[in-house]
Amino acid sequence: MLEKINSPEDLKRLNIEDKKILADEIRKYILGIVSENGGHLASNLGVVELTIALHSVFNVPEDKIIWDVGHQSYVHKIITGRREELKTLRKLNGIAGFPKTNESDADCFNTGHSSTSISVALGMARARDIERKDNSVIAVIGDRSINRRNGTRSIK
Repeated sequence: MLEKINSPEDLKRLNIEDKKILADEIRKYILGIVSENGGHLASNLGVVELTIALHSVFNVPEDKIIWDVGHQSYVHKIITGRREELKTLRKLNGIAGFPKTNESDADCFNTGHSSTSISVALGMARARDIERKDNSVIAVIGDRSINRRNGTRSIK
């Protein structure tokens, strides 16, 4: 299933059962790459279904997905045509472990570790409104990035 996905349009053609199979294949693929190259494993394994759902509903690059935790974007990169490039993760001149606007139009913002998606999404939504466009702007918040206080994390 994974080898048939080179764009979000390919993903949108799948039924729900095929998407479940795809999710398992994506997890195995990421596990293999991160086991060999290093990288962020758990955060990416945790957003597989979320990323599949986002790309099934929204139309990237017109719609903007801003990852608050950029190292959760491996699945996004796979779905947006960078499956083979992901094999170069953490290698010289390899693909970035975070969204990079110079890699793909699907990456609308150079996200780092965390805590920027809400303000970036608000700015992009405001610009969209000023330009009288109607695309969606999605802030993906996760990996406990929003619960920071004085450099420590707290859960309420």
